[in-house]
Amino acid sequence: MDECNPPFEKAYKDLLCDPHAPLLDTVSAQDYDLPLIDASPLLHKTGQERESCVKEIGRASSEWGFFQVVNHGISGQLLNTIRREQEKLFRLPFDKKEKLHIFKDSYRWGTPNPKTLEKFSWSEAFHIPLSGISESEEIKSLRYAIEEFTTKVADLSQKLAEALVENMGITTRLFAENCTMNSCYLRLNRYPPCPMPLEIFGLVAHTDSDFLTVLCQDHIGGLQLMKDGMWVTVKPNPDALIVNVGDLFQVLSNNMYKSVEHRVIANKQERFSVAYFLCPSHDTLITSYKEPSLYKKFTFCEFQQQVQEDVKTIGYKTGLVSFRKSSSSFELYPNYLGSTTSEVS
Repeated sequence: MDECNPPFEKAYKDLLCDPHAPLLDTVSAQDYDLPLIDASPLLHKTGQERESCVKEIGRASSEWGFFQVVNHGISGQLLNTIRREQEKLFRLPFDKKEKLHIFKDSYRWGTPNPKTLEKFSWSEAFHIPLSGISESEEIKSLRYAIEEFTTKVADLSQKLAEALVENMGITTRLFAENCTMNSCYLRLNRYPPCPMPLEIFGLVAHTDSDFLTVLCQDHIGGLQLMKDGMWVTVKPNPDALIVNVGDLFQVLSNNMYKSVEHRVIANKQERFSVAYFLCPSHDTLITSYKEPSLYKKFTFCEFQQQVQEDVKTIGYKTGLVSFRKSSSSFELYPNYLGSTTSEVS
């Protein structure tokens, strides 16, 4: 196991040995079941059943920014396959993971230049552009599993996004035309066993810089989200997929739906998850569906550039604050801790 783990303790020795590092306020969070939605009417029904499902999705996205879906059209067999192949990938020796070419240098671990333990993530990931899956013969079974999984989850995410705009009372070709395999991402996450889980996050607090994220996780808990000004712990449900609203949908809906802060607490047990990010092409114009809009118009590229600039200059992502027409960051993210994540999530 040690051979496959990133060298956290060596690379971040000074940070991890800080005698003044405070304990994190993670264990006091209450356990919650996310709203659980049967997605089968959305996929296979018409009329009242489908309409009720659309309203359920809209309500959960307004009240929580998160929900779970079952009967989502992705077989348990495929989910088990992607989990098994993901575990095999992360079990490779650390040196080999760093040098893998199958995903075009997508391997990440730890946090770039964290100033405190609160900004440090005890995790590793392959952050994979779907347009960048190579034809290499390396780990062929994983590549096949990813291709099959992304085809299914991409279709599901499109239907969920369409349901959300339908609930807003509009129709749009935005997702079909702009959120394709050339712009979306898959992130394979592993949270290695952590020797000091009360002092370190598995993944620091952040919001997602996309329209929607669809998450497949294992039975090990750890996901927390902000609800009514408090951190709550999501009870794991391996049979359900978790869906959350991203920053772009908050803008599109003019704050009807909320992009909610979330984080992962570290654990002495190993944890895995797979996240699919519904992202548009770089030149896609992001604007609210009604006036007066709370946000300036911007392209996805401009949003990403702002995120990168924030991380470089102040050490964390400020999210939508820079694109708000007026008002303060407190109204957008009253409890925002600041993420050092510079990618999609």
